[in-house]
Amino acid sequence: MSGPRPELPYTAGRPVSVWTSLHYFNIYRLIVASVFLLAVAFYPRTSGLGSQSLPLFVWTSLAYWLLAIFFYGALKRLRIAFNRLLSLQVAADILAITLMMYASGGEKSGLAVMLLVVLAGAGLVGQGRLALFYAASATVAVLFEQTWRFLNFGADLADFVQAGILCIGFFATAISARLLARRVIANEELARQRGIDLANQLSVSERVIRDMQDGVMVVAPDETVRQWNPQAEMLLGVRAPARPDLASFSVALANLYRSYRKGAREQLASLRVAGSGALLRARFVHAGESGDVLIYLEDMGRIQQQAQQIKLAALGRLTANIAHEIRNPLSAISHAAELLREEKRTEGQVRLSRIINDNAQRLERLVRDVLELGRRDRTAQEPIRLTGFLESFLDELAMREEADRGVFALRADADATLFFDRTHLNQVLWNLLSNALRYCSRMPGAVRIEVRESIPSERVELHIIDDGAGVDEETRGKIFEPFFTTHGKGTGLGLYIARELCEANDASLDWAGNEPGAHFRIVGRNQRWQEDRNEENDQD
Repeated sequence: MSGPRPELPYTAGRPVSVWTSLHYFNIYRLIVASVFLLAVAFYPRTSGLGSQSLPLFVWTSLAYWLLAIFFYGALKRLRIAFNRLLSLQVAADILAITLMMYASGGEKSGLAVMLLVVLAGAGLVGQGRLALFYAASATVAVLFEQTWRFLNFGADLADFVQAGILCIGFFATAISARLLARRVIANEELARQRGIDLANQLSVSERVIRDMQDGVMVVAPDETVRQWNPQAEMLLGVRAPARPDLASFSVALANLYRSYRKGAREQLASLRVAGSGALLRARFVHAGESGDVLIYLEDMGRIQQQAQQIKLAALGRLTANIAHEIRNPLSAISHAAELLREEKRTEGQVRLSRIINDNAQRLERLVRDVLELGRRDRTAQEPIRLTGFLESFLDELAMREEADRGVFALRADADATLFFDRTHLNQVLWNLLSNALRYCSRMPGAVRIEVRESIPSERVELHIIDDGAGVDEETRGKIFEPFFTTHGKGTGLGLYIARELCEANDASLDWAGNEPGAHFRIVGRNQRWQEDRNEENDQD
């Protein structure tokens, strides 16, 4: 995601908020200087300003106004040390106000109050011990002004008492402003830290919700959908408009929501997606006092598939144990049947011994498949160059199945590499190609093996296509189920074990359609992907 670059929290060693406060302080100075200048320009006699020395007041006001403009305009460019800049501005304030106070008749003019405002602002903006220094500077300036007035105009000594009280007010204002500033700094830092924590928490929550397998929606009382994750769109099979309501996602879900609002308690309901026919479970939960409602959407097909996988895993462990137990007596039966065939018996006894032997071999294959299924997690993956591997494999398969080698047509890149367990790949291909050979026409090129490598995605696709009748519509959804077979002598575990072995090697096996015969596809990773993953693990 892209957006405007966030403003740095610190500038020239100080928080941005402090520089902002100084900016407002400059605006205040510019306004005050402008008021003084306008007052003497339009009301020189009635305002009382400059009553003792109008020219001094006018020139001081003009200089103060020019300094205010300079400080305001140069603040963004004059990034010197903050305390030095603030001290320069406060010194200009104290000097200008003291001169204007002297030109207007002393502290009786009321201008001394402006020094209190300057000290309070400097204490809040500066937020340090310099506030006491500013108070001391203002005190020295006021006392110097009062002394100069006493020496030149013979002012009353009682004016020194008023000046002393005013100076005490300077220090009281500076100390109060400093204490208040410390509290403001603490609260600002706490708010900033909590803002960072909240932003991090929101980011984590958004990432978790976005990556959830379940759909999540936040719906307002007027059925406006405030938020939703991509999984909700995928489960409902829609792409939401810019300002969506719940009915634009699903009319059935909107009806369930209305029923929930009437009941006003947590509710579970099922709905069928109109387009795909998928079965979903919706759970409604109040989101708080705002009246919003959280809707969780769960894919019942995925839940049932997980339950089936758990059941099959338990069944696999059980059947593996049973297979171990029946293998020894099965071997004895097979051996006895072989001995019976060697003896000179009647034709009926030979036929019976052949039946015993055939069924014993079938049970042996079933036991072998079940035991092999239990070893799916024990993989030794390695890079396999498919061209040489498939050539050798097809020669062996043709010899074992007593088929013409020309039945198989291989098309593969010379450098195509699949990262797979060699033994597992041999078993997967044996199951797929044996089935293809069984149902094909056995004409030259009846079974096509194509290897397609995609460099950008680092995937390798292995396609096996025959020219037989293909998979009929009734059995398409069952071909990968265990113990399902259409062959009289099959065990029904071939395709199921092939898919399990592919998943154990970070690959997938699926039926890709009829062309016109069955088309199966193995999608795995090449060596480059494995090298990249090893580099990531090393970096971690």
